[in-house]
Amino acid sequence: MTDPADRTERVVIENCAIATVDAHGTEHARGHVVVAGNRIESVGEGSAPAGLENVVRRVDGTGHLATPGLVNTHHHFYQWLTRGLAQNANLFDWLVALYPVWARIDEDMVRAAARGSLGMMVRGGVTTAMDHHYVFPRGSGDLLGAEIGAARDIGVRFNPTRGSMDLGASDGGLPPDFAVETTDDALAATEEAIDTHHDPSFDSMLRIGVAPCSPFSVTTELLRQAGELARRKGVRLHTHGSETVEEEKFCHERFGMGPTDYLESVGWLGDDVWMAHCVHMSDSDIAAFARTRTGVAHCPSSNARLAAGIARVPDMLAAGIPVGLGVDGTASNESGELHTELRNALLVNRLGAHKEKALTAREALRLGTYGGAEVLGRAHEIGSLEPGKLADLVLWRIDGIGHSSIADPIAALVLGAAAPVTLSLVDGRTVVEDGHLTNADEDLIARETRDEARRLARIAADEG
Repeated sequence: MTDPADRTERVVIENCAIATVDAHGTEHARGHVVVAGNRIESVGEGSAPAGLENVVRRVDGTGHLATPGLVNTHHHFYQWLTRGLAQNANLFDWLVALYPVWARIDEDMVRAAARGSLGMMVRGGVTTAMDHHYVFPRGSGDLLGAEIGAARDIGVRFNPTRGSMDLGASDGGLPPDFAVETTDDALAATEEAIDTHHDPSFDSMLRIGVAPCSPFSVTTELLRQAGELARRKGVRLHTHGSETVEEEKFCHERFGMGPTDYLESVGWLGDDVWMAHCVHMSDSDIAAFARTRTGVAHCPSSNARLAAGIARVPDMLAAGIPVGLGVDGTASNESGELHTELRNALLVNRLGAHKEKALTAREALRLGTYGGAEVLGRAHEIGSLEPGKLADLVLWRIDGIGHSSIADPIAALVLGAAAPVTLSLVDGRTVVEDGHLTNADEDLIARETRDEARRLARIAADEG
């Protein structure tokens, strides 16, 4: 029984299987979730409590699995416009081929690309997204603002990072000189982004991070000062690390040490830091991440697309390292979906040293939910279905042709075909209904992204 004076609107979901992904891995075969405002009020076996006031919607979840919303920990939205290019390249060759194209992006392109990237993820169960945007051509407009506007319109919780590059080819870096900023400009723009947009509150829909791109595209000075800036402002730090053997070679030749030792030398390990990829990690690297609680964004599809290798995720988890999942940019993961990464994380890791014991279906789901929340520093707010947490949840249909013969609902979600999303809530508000976005026109997004991709290709060809 709720207090009659309480006018909080409630949504009640009943008769569904539930994977809470809490610390105990609690599951319910046929349970309920009650959402009150933007918080989860109750989760449990059987029907919802009697006497609930102000129930504005009841959802019969028969044939469904309820989980926390998926949390994406690494992406590059602008790459939505360059999917399908450099199909047979490793990372460094792929970057060299695409940097000249990316250096021609502008605000309208980034807005369309963000809408495409976010629309695809949200339609597939993502409730918290991040982006690592690091290409800022002069005169291109408010690129970060375009992404933030797209996320706000679609209704997703957003943790963008203000990236940067200041090490051009003439100074020994990988990107062309016209694609980089000065160190001072990058730091000033990053601080402005934090001051303008960052919301540290519990139910924040927008948090900014600091994200120089990689050891082969930024100077040591930018890394050091960016870390100091982030900690002075109380925001998180993100970059690429140990992605390929070429990066390992670059760091040894330029700095006399591997990526992990180099990043630690400039203050870039810590419980406020997460790295993307971390494919080529030695035992000592894993020990350093575990000692400092540095997080990892595991991107299995992108790692495979660029032939980067298999990250040692089972060893990272055994060491206590926070690990989440990332789509990565869609120029190296054209599907643009995170729910498929649950399956790919499990399958790819079973090709490694641990074989069939590498990951279970439940561990894969944890990577995509609570693990991602932990990596983003938001595990006390999102990532599991528990009373008091924010109401970010997904109701997956698992009684259709693709899943009905799989008795275990979590195995159905992780190992089966991509499950349709019947309902997705972010902050208690509906963002997906019956497989479609509720706050955006998907056909319009498709036309916009096609047109902007073609415009970018024309400009790159004319100026290339």
